[in-house]
Amino acid sequence: MKQYNIKVNGVSYTVEVEETGSAAPVATAAPAPAPVASPAPAAAPKPAAAAPSAGAQKVESPMPGTVLDVKVAPGEQVSEGDVILVLEAMKMENEIMAPAAGTVDTVPVAKGASVNAGDVLVTLK
Repeated sequence: MKQYNIKVNGVSYTVEVEETGSAAPVATAAPAPAPVASPAPAAAPKPAAAAPSAGAQKVESPMPGTVLDVKVAPGEQVSEGDVILVLEAMKMENEIMAPAAGTVDTVPVAKGASVNAGDVLVTLK
């Protein structure tokens, strides 16, 4: 039987692995210390959402995730392909780019906000 120390989400576990006659190894976990609960981070406050202008183009979130960085502000000029926002999803940073040139109308999300697929991230006019 072999013994391994494995760290998962900052918590260390001791695991014993025994080789059996079958093809798949069998693992048994030794009792691990109870993880210390850390206080949940406070949700980022949502800024007062300004109503988008009539005919404004919406840039929607392609997936659920967390806003890591907002690269634009209302009134700023952007070109097609400019990075307007960085979205973390499944431990990956995804750059959300402007689909067309224009002026940023509204930014209804803030850094740290959780978004769902289809949520409006930025509007362009």
